[in-house]
Amino acid sequence: MARYTGPKSKIARRFNEPIFGPDKALEKRAYGPGQHGPNKRRGGKKSEYAIQLAEKQKAKYTYGILERQFSNLFEKASRMKGITGENLLQLCESRLDNTVYRLGISPSRRGARQLVSHRHITVNGEVVNIPSFTIKVGDVVGVREKSKSLETITSSLASTSKKYDWLDWNNSELAGRFLATPAREMIPENIKEQLIVELYSK
Repeated sequence: MARYTGPKSKIARRFNEPIFGPDKALEKRAYGPGQHGPNKRRGGKKSEYAIQLAEKQKAKYTYGILERQFSNLFEKASRMKGITGENLLQLCESRLDNTVYRLGISPSRRGARQLVSHRHITVNGEVVNIPSFTIKVGDVVGVREKSKSLETITSSLASTSKKYDWLDWNNSELAGRFLATPAREMIPENIKEQLIVELYSK
């Protein structure tokens, strides 16, 4: 399974955002990585292309999607009705690994991807081990019966407090229903999707 496995703090510092969750390194050094520290010469004005590219990279790292997958998602989004940028983020949110993360079954998308790959997650009662699997409205995402006592899952559910309007969680069954495709204002990620659209439109 192809995925980004490099240093997380370095990426978070590059975008000055906790992309992979709370990060002490980001809190201590809220500037880009590099041996010369916050060098003033690097703080020059960025080109339009550089800004657009950085936004695409931020979206890719946030959702844990590699270049080809992301490009394919954009193509799909551009063929759908509606605003392409919003469609793109909605497709990212509809991925199985992201839904597992949003439901609180895992504290991170990386952890959610691992749970899916290791066959701990079901969709409508059937085990699905493809992190990029697209969840549709009405689908029920749950924890496989044999995996319900896994410490990593129980501790994550015990510590999560975030709720999302497009998801309904049933704690007694350890399963959640995908109620609706989230509107852009519901998605909390700090991503300027229009910049990504402009980049791909060149």
